[in-house]
Amino acid sequence: MALNFVPIISWTALVTVFISGRGCAARYTADWKSLDARPLPAWFDEAKIGIFVHWGVFSVPAFGEYSEWFWYWWESKKRAEEVEFMRKNYPTGFEYTDFAHKFHAEFFNPDSWAELFHASGAKYVVFTSKHHEGFTNWPSPTSWNWNSVDVGPHRDLVAELAVAIRNRSLHFGLYHSLFEWYNPLFLLDEASGFKTQNFVAWRTLPDLVNLVKVYKPELIWSDGDWLASDEYWNSTQFLAWLYNDSPVKDVVVTNDRWGKGCYCKHGGYYNCADRYTPGKLPGHKWEKCQSIDTRSWGYRRNMQLSEVMDLPSIIKDMVYVVAMGGNYLLNIGPAADGMIAPVFEERLRGLGAWLGINKEAIYASKPWRIQTENSTVTVWYTAKNSTVYAIMLGWPSTQPLELTSPKTSKATKVTLLDYPNVPLKWAPLTQAAGLLILMPAMPASRGNAWTLKLEGVV
Repeated sequence: MALNFVPIISWTALVTVFISGRGCAARYTADWKSLDARPLPAWFDEAKIGIFVHWGVFSVPAFGEYSEWFWYWWESKKRAEEVEFMRKNYPTGFEYTDFAHKFHAEFFNPDSWAELFHASGAKYVVFTSKHHEGFTNWPSPTSWNWNSVDVGPHRDLVAELAVAIRNRSLHFGLYHSLFEWYNPLFLLDEASGFKTQNFVAWRTLPDLVNLVKVYKPELIWSDGDWLASDEYWNSTQFLAWLYNDSPVKDVVVTNDRWGKGCYCKHGGYYNCADRYTPGKLPGHKWEKCQSIDTRSWGYRRNMQLSEVMDLPSIIKDMVYVVAMGGNYLLNIGPAADGMIAPVFEERLRGLGAWLGINKEAIYASKPWRIQTENSTVTVWYTAKNSTVYAIMLGWPSTQPLELTSPKTSKATKVTLLDYPNVPLKWAPLTQAAGLLILMPAMPASRGNAWTLKLEGVV
């Protein structure tokens, strides 16, 4: 059956009709100059730490590097490992879609997940609503028999987790892939050189609007944009509706993956490339996404302990990001049955224990005038109001500790957050700047990082 061409003007006209007559004073227009001028809701910068969750049908085979791409690796035959894995373990004629019947999520307990995420010290959670395979973790009206209610778990996974997360007073966000590897409508548009927009009109935009209206996410983590321009995806029209008239218009945060060439250039905050780690202080709010399993975002049954970040590495990475003005989005991939691997749980609870002591140096902090210096240990600085925090990645090997950057005054007071009520002895390093700090006995820290609180310095 022939499909009708759906031009950009259809969505634009729909939005225009919908918002006309609303009488709102300040409105964003469907262009990047206007959309990029929208202030980022304050909660996001204050939160600093989030948990990323990659979960879907790909969690059933759970094999290979970047296991969430399993279907693509196998179907395209671009990697021999996945082809051989299927040949040895599954019968001839087995289709990727058959994995959905094995995605039971029988041990998925959203309250247990939410308790763990809360215990990690994270302030927001970003959950996979749909990855590039197209399977939706909610009953998408555009995805009959390829969603978590019609097949597999027979549960609305997005809804259940949203309730549990919000019951813990955490912000709830959704990851959503704009494209799908093997959706026939997308393949038709791709074959046309993206001159048609059937997939966008019948799938992408209806799904995004449905997610926003039903689940009211406070963050949309867009992905899968790189093959086509933002004009093809009608991204600016969707974002204008999201910022002007959606039920989350005042609180929602978006990233920068809205079309080929948009990342690190347009959007609410910047993800840029995966594991983005800038070498200097960026001029725009940003976020680093990092997986505890360094070789995959989705769960892997063949994961090795040597490939898993240890707690000091996670804290070192997180401190760097926060000192450079970013947010840290730490990823786990649950198993298909809904269980979170004990090694992931151990890392998350360890992070939460560290934050329980050092949280005031992280949450709602700002980059200081100097981001880092090297003494006998590496030190990263954050600031909050008139207080400066010096986060030491390791314990100083000699006494006293020398910091060259802070400028002291008669009101300077130094404490270690492990012993907040015990001022430390210090002396000026020079008349111009710096101080020498007599350190106490080393307190225990599973994360190999400690924080000095410096009051009365500039």
